[in-house]
Amino acid sequence: MIQYLLNAYIGKNVIEGGLAKIENEGQMGEDFEKEFNVTPDQMKIAGYLEAIGSLFLFASFLGKSFNRIGSLMISGVLGVAVFKHLKAGHGFEGSKNALKWASLSLLSLIETFSKEQMKR
Repeated sequence: MIQYLLNAYIGKNVIEGGLAKIENEGQMGEDFEKEFNVTPDQMKIAGYLEAIGSLFLFASFLGKSFNRIGSLMISGVLGVAVFKHLKAGHGFEGSKNALKWASLSLLSLIETFSKEQMKR
C-alpha cells in the first residue's frame, strides 16, 4: 500500500513538470532551450516520457510491470536532466529536484525486485 502511495506521489509531481515541457511556451521554453542546449522537439519528447511514465506509476496497482516501466522512463529522463544541470554549472542545488524524483523513482523500481514482492 505504501509503495502505491509513493508511486502516486512521484507521478503527481513528475507529471506537472512533464506537462510544462510539453506546452513549452513563453519564457520558460526559451530559457530551457538556451540553458541546456536542447531543441523544442527534444524538450517535448522529455515531457511526453515524463508524463507517460507518471501515468504508468499511477497504474502501478495493476501490476509491477507498470511500476517498472514508469520508473525506468522517469529515471531515464531525470537522469539526463541531472546531467544537463551539472553540465550547465548549476551544481547540486540546481539538480536537487531532478535528483530527488529520480532517486524516489529508482527506489520504487528496486522495491519491485524485493523478495516479498516476488512472492505476489
